[in-house]
Amino acid sequence: MYVVTILQLLLIYALLTLSLNLVVGLAGQVNLGHAAFFGIGAYVGGTLLKAGAPFPVALAAGAVAATALGLVLGAVSLRLRGDYLAIATIGFNFAVVAAFLYTPYFGGAYGLSGIPRGLAPSTYVLALLATFGLAVFIHERVRNSESGYALVALRDSEVAAEALGLSVARFKLVAFALSTALAGVAGVFYAAYIGTLRPEDFGFPLSVTLIAMLVVGGMGGLWGPILGAFLLGGFAQAFAFVHDYQAVLYGLLLALVMRYRPQGILGRVS
Repeated sequence: MYVVTILQLLLIYALLTLSLNLVVGLAGQVNLGHAAFFGIGAYVGGTLLKAGAPFPVALAAGAVAATALGLVLGAVSLRLRGDYLAIATIGFNFAVVAAFLYTPYFGGAYGLSGIPRGLAPSTYVLALLATFGLAVFIHERVRNSESGYALVALRDSEVAAEALGLSVARFKLVAFALSTALAGVAGVFYAAYIGTLRPEDFGFPLSVTLIAMLVVGGMGGLWGPILGAFLLGGFAQAFAFVHDYQAVLYGLLLALVMRYRPQGILGRVS
């Protein structure tokens, strides 16, 4: 039972890392605030579940809310690149966490507790597996389509992509919309899984962890982000008994991977 519980959490992380790959690995847009969209989905979905809404309604609302704010961030940052885009996404992450912290509707500093799962345990697992499978399907359809090739061209050189006649603004917004929608869906599953949400759970450290999962596994492909999520997420669970030294071990693992596999474990495959 414990293994199944941990696997559910790792699947949520894999779904979240896969969503980040769409905007970072494929489109090459630096997003250091992805945890914010995860939190938006979690808080919106968790609030509706607590109010008695059916799980599908909460799931749809979390995805829509995350997508809407993702499009706002994408539209605002259309002219930003590199370090400037990274700083903008970090600022957005801090702003969202502050909104959770100081909004009584979301529980404020006390967080949101007592969130029901909304589904029977077995149904929840099946729904999570089906959603993850759908996310993999969407990811691969995008990656192997003309839009996916356009996103890769955008990643390699925005100037060259624009010179080829590609609409840089449109493809950036598409990448942000798909990425944040899946992050919102992952957030609703997380809220139903964990039952209690705190603003600090969706802060900048989580965004950095997600980037680490993506980089360690290998960006751009399918299996790299999934492997990174399971490897680093499983590492955190396996070494939970040495909590005081967990950060040290985590840092050593990252350093070793970056030293010997800078392109990621599955970088060449990806």
